[in-house]
Amino acid sequence: QVQLVESGGGLVQPGGSLRLSCATSGFILDNYVIGWFRQAPGKEREGVSCIRSSDGSTNYADSVKGRFTISRDNAKNTVYLQMNSLKPEDTGIYYCARSPFSPAMATMQNDLFGSWGQGTQVIVSS
Repeated sequence: QVQLVESGGGLVQPGGSLRLSCATSGFILDNYVIGWFRQAPGKEREGVSCIRSSDGSTNYADSVKGRFTISRDNAKNTVYLQMNSLKPEDTGIYYCARSPFSPAMATMQNDLFGSWGQGTQVIVSS
């Protein structure tokens, strides 16, 4: 069955780095946009970054541009989110999800994505 499983979260000091992984199975990665989202306490879930696996096209939220890098390893069916220069406002639960819809690349709208993983907690604090 379709699965997306996040890992790599943890506690990190401001300015530090983490690499999140989204291991996928049960579908052909090339046919989907894979997105990373986050939800901070008391806030709505927001799109962070996404990648079109077929050609490597990427998109980022303004708040993470220049600090986060999304990538994929098609041989491992895994999508990564390298997070550098982390800030306290990056704290939240990070989820990955998939979308078959091309507009999802530009909009990163929650409702265009499905098959959500269980999430991995990221805490940025001194």
